[in-house]
Amino acid sequence: MIKAIFFDIDGTLLSFNTHRVSEGTQRAFARLKQQGIHTFIASGRPAVLIPDMPIPIDGYVTVNGGYCYVGDTVVCNKPIAQQESLRWLDYVESHNLVSMAFLRHDMCINRIDEATLRFQAQLDFKMPPVVDFGELRHREVYQYIAMMPAECDAEVAALLPGCRLPRWHPAFSDVINAHSNKAIGIQCVLDHIGVSREETAAFGDGANDIEMLEHVGLGIAMGNAAPEVQAHADYVTSSADDEGILHALEHCGII
Repeated sequence: MIKAIFFDIDGTLLSFNTHRVSEGTQRAFARLKQQGIHTFIASGRPAVLIPDMPIPIDGYVTVNGGYCYVGDTVVCNKPIAQQESLRWLDYVESHNLVSMAFLRHDMCINRIDEATLRFQAQLDFKMPPVVDFGELRHREVYQYIAMMPAECDAEVAALLPGCRLPRWHPAFSDVINAHSNKAIGIQCVLDHIGVSREETAAFGDGANDIEMLEHVGLGIAMGNAAPEVQAHADYVTSSADDEGILHALEHCGII
């Protein structure tokens, strides 16, 4: 019996085309609540970038599992190690890259270019303030977004052995603590609420969702997910634009 479900945001709860929670998804969440099933966000976004949505949410796995909370209780806190953060800041400066930084309660960017504006348009978020990244050298950072092609991933991975680079877009990659992912964050939430992983489901569409799709009892990939993501799911539903969440919950007998 499913007692808790975790939902990615971009391409899952929110369509890349409409940036809205569909009417079918809203109806599905109302039915989940009637059945007493816990619903959680599991996103690469930091809390400051998670929009208000017309659905009930019991807790949040943010920045790919780096910072997770249920109500006012923080259940997982894994910022990037300071030495790794410093190496990344040096790399950004020496290679003249654009990068965003996600802190616990805010975010910033070192500069804005056309690629950044395209990224903003795709995800429909407010652009963070531009700051001198020198200010971050003594701050706790939970995630960087690296505006760089995939060809750079191997070099950066070697430079930052204490980090992971889950890439979910050709133009950029996340940089997070190596001991942080959505599955780890989900397990922290489950330990807190007293639910086993076999009693959980998750919905996702990106490469950073693979660990959580494998970790939960029922991993569901959206129809708009890449084939390599779908290969790790127990079930593939229709796309976010075609009421994929509602269809899967009904097909799997959850609602």
